[in-house]
Amino acid sequence: MDLNTLRHSTSHIMAQAVKALWPNTKLGIGPSIEDGFYYDFDKAEPFEPEDLDKIEKKMLEIIRADYKFEKSELSKEEAAKIFKKRGEKYKLELIKEIPGEKVTVYKDGDFIDLCRGPHIESTGRVRAFKLLSIAGAYWHGIETNPMLQRIYGTAFETDEELNNYLALMEEARKRDHRIVGKQLEYFSMNEEVGPGLVLYHPKGAMLRFLIEDYIRKEHLKRGYQLVVGPHVMKSDIWIQSGHFEYYKENMYIFKIEGQEYAIKPMNCPGHILVYKSKTRSYRDLPLKYFELGTVYRNEKSGVLHGLLRVRGFTQDDAHIFCLREQIEEEIIKVIDFVIDTLNVFGFEDFVVELSTRPAKSIGNDEDWDAAHHALSNALKRKYIRYSVNEGDGAFYGPKIDIKLKDALKREWQCATIQCDFALPERFDLKYIGEDGREYRPIMLHRVILGSLERFTGALLEHFAGALPLWLAPTQVIIIPVSEKVLSYAKKVEKTMVENNLRVELDYRNERLQKKVRDAEMEKVPYMVVVGEKEASDGSLSVRSKAQGEMGRLMIDEFIQMVKKEIQEKVK
Repeated sequence: MDLNTLRHSTSHIMAQAVKALWPNTKLGIGPSIEDGFYYDFDKAEPFEPEDLDKIEKKMLEIIRADYKFEKSELSKEEAAKIFKKRGEKYKLELIKEIPGEKVTVYKDGDFIDLCRGPHIESTGRVRAFKLLSIAGAYWHGIETNPMLQRIYGTAFETDEELNNYLALMEEARKRDHRIVGKQLEYFSMNEEVGPGLVLYHPKGAMLRFLIEDYIRKEHLKRGYQLVVGPHVMKSDIWIQSGHFEYYKENMYIFKIEGQEYAIKPMNCPGHILVYKSKTRSYRDLPLKYFELGTVYRNEKSGVLHGLLRVRGFTQDDAHIFCLREQIEEEIIKVIDFVIDTLNVFGFEDFVVELSTRPAKSIGNDEDWDAAHHALSNALKRKYIRYSVNEGDGAFYGPKIDIKLKDALKREWQCATIQCDFALPERFDLKYIGEDGREYRPIMLHRVILGSLERFTGALLEHFAGALPLWLAPTQVIIIPVSEKVLSYAKKVEKTMVENNLRVELDYRNERLQKKVRDAEMEKVPYMVVVGEKEASDGSLSVRSKAQGEMGRLMIDEFIQMVKKEIQEKVK
């Protein structure tokens, strides 16, 4: 049985149940989606969580009745009469939008819905399903339209598959970076600041510093040069780049002294202007500019989601200006950079997509074909399997997206490589060739981690907040058993800090068990307990989050062990 068909049919059964329970509810749409299905409803009163149980019970009645799914093809006029009689205003709107003179409807029992199908044979074929959550959704996704209530659910062929999925969902809920980030005091969102804007607390800021420090040093090792661009530029730049034509609705635009400006949504125009600041030779290429660039995008409030979708974020952004004959090699180098970096951060699996030219784009067919060939050939030379995502490239060029897989095998969009012939043309970029004539460079846009905010969210969920030692904001917590050994604990703290370890001393007047429990909740990699025995011989009682009790170690012995683990970046 096709899973999408099963889930789509289950969404119809859910709509049928809702109409039976609340007859005045108006129906929106109910498609299958990647992990299940949803249906949108216009209901006067909000659904409550306990309503999901009521709907499930009614769905079971419909499933036990084993109604046949009967397909009919009707004229638009016939269909409109049926749904007008039932008061289904959203269905009437959909009928007008469907091309042609005919539409299809499906009937099971006394329920009828506008749908092109397909469906399973009968309602009784549904074996394992679960309603998951309630959310809001604008009709057709347009903010000026009515807000509908969306019920999400999922369905599988067997109870075992459903139970496995629900267990995975529960584990994902525990790992949710919004929950973990709040519990561990990494970051917060504040309505006084505005939606989609992040406040990093000390631990979150330290984690961000560690990520930035690593990625900055890696870029310098690989021949990139650091640049920094302004956060605000005149609108003329964005008009020239094409962003105003293709991206204006996502930009923050304002005026100063009659001149229009925009807060940058991307870093590329700044890097282009650095390139244009002097005459370039073919000997200078490839020229690689790197910036940890903070950008701002006017995302709709409905799509904002913790660190994963925000309005202000920082990218490890770089642009490579190169010769045509250098494109493939540079793409391969970026692919290697991505894989090396993901492995260091503990991600060993990924999937790759190659996205082609969208309907709204700039540049000529010949250049798009050449860019597509360079990207696909680089992937083939690396023996990397990829899928093609038709029409989802950037407006200026095709792209490779590398999506990491976390511990729960969920995909996270991070790295991207875009091949661009168009912007060098728009900005009239040139270099002097070996023959003394002027030529046009090619431009590669690329990020390794992508948005640092999204990558941080992925890290927190991948490790469930228990970050590896080298990334942990607090690597060691020192717990004195009493006031008597506090001076020794401070000596231990001083020694560790001098050895560049990130240490906290828990000097609270609390019971030892509470201090230990709190350190465990904070997911600190190492805690060391010091009492009178440890103070007398200069030792530590060590407990590792990964390995449990490690016994007593001398201070120097412990420090060398920890420094070695940090150096090796043990995941």
